[in-house]
Amino acid sequence: MPRLSYPPTRKADQVDHYHGTAVPDPYRWLEDDLSDETAEWVAAQNRLTFGYLDQIPFRDALRRRMTQLVDYPRSSAPEQKGPWRLFARNDGLQNQPVYYLQRGEDGAEEVLLDPNTLSPDGTTRVAGLTFDRAARYIAYMVSHAGSDWQQIRVMDLATRDILPDTVDWVKVSAIAWHADGFYYSRYPEPGEDEGAYSARNDDHQVYYHALGTPQSSDRLIYHDPENLQRFHILGTTEDERYAVLSISDRGKGKDGNALLVKDLHDAHGDWMPVWTEFDDQFTVLDNDGETLLVLTNRHAPNQRVVRIDPKHPAEAAWHTVIAEREEPLEGVATAAGRLFAQYLQDVTSRVHVYRFDGAFEREVALPGLGTVVGFGGEHDATQLFYTFTSFTAPATVYRYEVASGASTVYRAVELPFDPSQFETTQVFVTSRDGTRVPAFIVAKKGLTLDGNNPTLLYGYGGFSVSLPPSFSALRMSFLEQGGVYVQANLRGGAEYGEAWHQEGMKEKKQNVFDDFIAVAEWLIANGYTRSERLAIQGGSNGGLLVGAIMTQRPELARVALPAVGVMDMLRFHTFTIGWNWIADYGSSDEEEGFRYLHAYSPLHNLRDGVDYPATLVTTADHDDRVVPAHSFKFAARLQEAHGGDTPVLIRIETKSGHGSSSLSKQIEEMADVHSFIYHNMGMTPVFP
Repeated sequence: MPRLSYPPTRKADQVDHYHGTAVPDPYRWLEDDLSDETAEWVAAQNRLTFGYLDQIPFRDALRRRMTQLVDYPRSSAPEQKGPWRLFARNDGLQNQPVYYLQRGEDGAEEVLLDPNTLSPDGTTRVAGLTFDRAARYIAYMVSHAGSDWQQIRVMDLATRDILPDTVDWVKVSAIAWHADGFYYSRYPEPGEDEGAYSARNDDHQVYYHALGTPQSSDRLIYHDPENLQRFHILGTTEDERYAVLSISDRGKGKDGNALLVKDLHDAHGDWMPVWTEFDDQFTVLDNDGETLLVLTNRHAPNQRVVRIDPKHPAEAAWHTVIAEREEPLEGVATAAGRLFAQYLQDVTSRVHVYRFDGAFEREVALPGLGTVVGFGGEHDATQLFYTFTSFTAPATVYRYEVASGASTVYRAVELPFDPSQFETTQVFVTSRDGTRVPAFIVAKKGLTLDGNNPTLLYGYGGFSVSLPPSFSALRMSFLEQGGVYVQANLRGGAEYGEAWHQEGMKEKKQNVFDDFIAVAEWLIANGYTRSERLAIQGGSNGGLLVGAIMTQRPELARVALPAVGVMDMLRFHTFTIGWNWIADYGSSDEEEGFRYLHAYSPLHNLRDGVDYPATLVTTADHDDRVVPAHSFKFAARLQEAHGGDTPVLIRIETKSGHGSSSLSKQIEEMADVHSFIYHNMGMTPVFP
């Protein structure tokens, strides 16, 4: 195909010096998201990209097929609080799920909150709905156009009135009720000359908001002006006996948290330091009387649960409630005086039930191999709810009877297609250093291994984030065309505990890239696909992954799809909460960090004249987590360096953030991405 003519991008004489090394940054001006020049560049790039996509003849048909596939009712597992059951439901094509309340088992389902009415285009989202202890009020967070900035609002459940109370500039926060108000975390309001979506976020503070008062009257609870790049997140135990403050110092490269506790029954009590270092992780699950049940990886890379008396928190006095196992303990929910411990066994869920004293009760019989979410509830709960999903089974809600341990389907899902024609296989691939790396392969049954199958390889590999089995109706359109979807479980995640995570951090980040390359080469060697039929995809830290693979092995794949990626590894910590990632990546401020970051930074390793894969970079104007400047600069440099004829384009979504802000935008973007894949593999899909 003829080489595209790319919009010109001005190059400046910006040069930075890192520990004796001069590093040019000619596209620095694209970091200014408020400038007219950047806006003109974005408009020119979008004209080119959408002009290209508009010429793909089957793009509209693919979008229609994706719309058909996702058009089915789906619900979340209900949360029980007092007489109420709260759940979310999407009837099919609603941009945002609608929240419902139901009184008891047989009560009518009533609409509590419909986010689709909050903006004309459906890009306003609602999250974090939290009951107060008496179930009189519910507080929730609202965000606009995909931004991470949130506003807290409150509803009176008796009248369904939205109260005048509004709390702004909230980010990285819980809603923790106590008495007639709640605790929350926020940043100072950005100045008029600051970019609210790109300026660095410093000085995270905790406040208490009393209902019926303006935010200006909120009481400052915790402030640390000596350490501006820390997160301070406050929660309360179910009985509101304790306030629990978790403090992280990831900006200084620490991957754990300190823990402070205050007894709210003691009006004159001060914060009690339970743990003051930052190298290990501590999560308070709940209190059992005066003691705390705490999930931690202290001396337990696969995690354990310990009992700690906050008045006597010395480590020697801790009591192990659930000991560390060979399988990583991914999380623990509390309900009915029990601990529901969720383990990962080769990246699929297992749930074990323990009493608060550590006595093992049973393993929950799950519907199959897949992923479980749920089991949380109040102390007096007799039944709980959870969802189970896999690559070929949609998220189905189950009811769990605490007394008997029996599970039954609570809400079944009826799909507009038949997922039984597809199957999932798990394989284990040997990476460069001999490490055994798992990957899931999803495809039609009876797949022919002739090397011709279009294959989409997805990965992440960072921040202790696991990639377990999950269902996507939109993904089914690719599988229907004979496509193979592969999900690689790379080091840097938590699939095998903290040791697996640490093997993909900082100076060991190359292990993540090696793992991904090993899976791609295994797929080719075993006849699933070939380089000309392989697409590689990842978002955020996974966008970094794709960018690094492109620079290290440009011939490996035909198509590259880096989404909202961290592409400038020398400056990521200078935007919004990017400093929080130093714990995983390291920092160019340190000489050792600069050396290994510069060695793989996607922006800095593009080489002139190289034939790169057909590339569709995706980002959004309201991404204030991984700011779009990362993608802007990478795309500009890629267009300059690319020596081949394949297209290298950037698609910049509006009114979206770190992920699509509405279902319609998600469908549009995914249809564009998959159209790009097919078109650049020379395929013409046929839709049912």
